[in-house]
Amino acid sequence: MNADNSKKAYYKTGDLGSFIEKNLPKPLIVILGLTGSGKTELSLKLAEYLMHNFGLAAEIINSDSRQFYKGMDIGTAKISEEEKKWIPHHLFSVLEPDLPCSIFWYQKEVTKLIDRIHRRNEIPMLVGGSMLYISSIIDGLVPLPTGSEKTRLRLEEKYETDEGVSLHNLLKKIDPVSADAIPRQNKKYLIRALEICEGTGQPKSELLKKSKGAYSLFIIGTEIKKDDLALRIKKRTEKMFEDGWTGEVKKLIDAGYGLSDPGMLSTGYREIYECLKKGLESNKEMNNIIVQTLKYSKRQMTWWKRDLRIRWMLSGQDF
Repeated sequence: MNADNSKKAYYKTGDLGSFIEKNLPKPLIVILGLTGSGKTELSLKLAEYLMHNFGLAAEIINSDSRQFYKGMDIGTAKISEEEKKWIPHHLFSVLEPDLPCSIFWYQKEVTKLIDRIHRRNEIPMLVGGSMLYISSIIDGLVPLPTGSEKTRLRLEEKYETDEGVSLHNLLKKIDPVSADAIPRQNKKYLIRALEICEGTGQPKSELLKKSKGAYSLFIIGTEIKKDDLALRIKKRTEKMFEDGWTGEVKKLIDAGYGLSDPGMLSTGYREIYECLKKGLESNKEMNNIIVQTLKYSKRQMTWWKRDLRIRWMLSGQDF
């Protein structure tokens, strides 16, 4: 999380207003940042700012892959229905936990949403922290090769020998950016990234960089100090347990969902699931969940820290 601050661009009061006044074609505002850094709160304030100062309505599109799933609200810090009342929100709670959410599915859905929002002369806002999903929209995607069945079977067999440890280490060597974004437990995406490397001779992350986005972008990153982030994640995780996170996971288990389902791979859900199956107290995993969340935030910053399109905004800063 120790970004090279000399290379980071910081938001200056009035920057967003200047962007809006330029009336650029196909505007897209993006709010990204580390887990727990205040993206949701900022998005609501920004939408209010656009309405009060420019008479522009905004609509928010989710780019947190965990929040696509139904029945997973507490542990993903999903925005409440009360908070969503005055502004349209899209792609929240749209998938059952056993369904995959591919990058190409996301790009297709978001592209359609953005086009509709533009036709209404409103401003789309992409809000979240899932790196590859955001990149698929702001950078676009190049066509990636379909892997051979022989290659996939070989990689799947290798994955099963040590639960993906050796494959993830291999990905770290040949495509460290993708390895930072893809957890070892995500078998499908891990194998797909390696298939692409083998099929093209290039890292998946490099192929994504060569693609080109289609929108006039204004990208804000939520800035937060490392110590403040750690404390915020600790308090947020504690509140999630107080609000009934364990009960939420119990409901998912009762509905028949398990660790083979994509939604259950999310940080926290996996750990609580395993505790419940072993008859252990789930809150004993709280510290581990906090640690895993902080590790994920480090992967997020590794991905974004050298992107000079991002204007990092300090907490409480005026638009």
